[in-house]
Amino acid sequence: MDLCDIQQIKALLSRHGFHFSKSMGQNFLVEDWVPRDIAEASGASPSCGVLEVGPGIGPLTRELSLRAERVVSVELDRSLFPILAETLADRPNAEICPGDILKTDIPALVREKFQGLTPLACANLPYNITSPAITALLEAKCFSAITVMIQREVARRICAPPGSPDYGAFSVFCQYHAHTELLFDVPPDCFLPAPKVTSAVIRLVPRSAPPQNLVDESFFFQVVRASFAQRRKTLLNGLSSAFGSRLSKDALRGAIEAAGLPADIRGERLGIPEFAALASALQSSL
Repeated sequence: MDLCDIQQIKALLSRHGFHFSKSMGQNFLVEDWVPRDIAEASGASPSCGVLEVGPGIGPLTRELSLRAERVVSVELDRSLFPILAETLADRPNAEICPGDILKTDIPALVREKFQGLTPLACANLPYNITSPAITALLEAKCFSAITVMIQREVARRICAPPGSPDYGAFSVFCQYHAHTELLFDVPPDCFLPAPKVTSAVIRLVPRSAPPQNLVDESFFFQVVRASFAQRRKTLLNGLSSAFGSRLSKDALRGAIEAAGLPADIRGERLGIPEFAALASALQSSL
């Protein structure tokens, strides 16, 4: 069965009485080059185990299973299980694991399923869980690489450099945890039903060590979020909203200057080293 042939897909779904769920962000691929190129970009090989999120009817699962030793796909929609049992019947190294990736103990699942293998993550992520899913995969700290297809707008945000319009707190979070790379776009007509936006595939390669030595990682990200809370205002005003109850404006200005930054700079201009210096200066002032 061609899992990207639109007529065969419609017949398969009709046979199983399947209906698309908007709440689950379900869009199935209808162009075979897309799952093939994603699987190839993932780096999957016989020495790897791949965790997939949301397999749909299994086109990417199949491509991954042709390359990796083992594929485990976490799927929330139980109505897809009989469909996947049919489409992956000849792929014994592909396993469907019922569950919600946002409630899954990912490190425990990886330890259980991929013993002796190099763990990778690869997925066509539902748009509605993109940021929390990527956050969960990065914070699991157990993957050699994470390759995902997501909304292009979010992909650009993740990979954006300091000072660019797309750069924000999530950019800093992802780039702190991983090296990010925008790979290729996927147009809406590659999906059934076709979404209203273009998708893009990105690869995140988790860092072996943080790019900065931080006294307090949690406080660092608190500073980052505060710095982007009011994008059109200066860094000083953003920090005032978050830390004004504990530090005066003069003290905040002093911390900005102690970090070697101009008093009128905006948060979107800061890279990870500058945020680290600012967090250190603020922590010393508290």
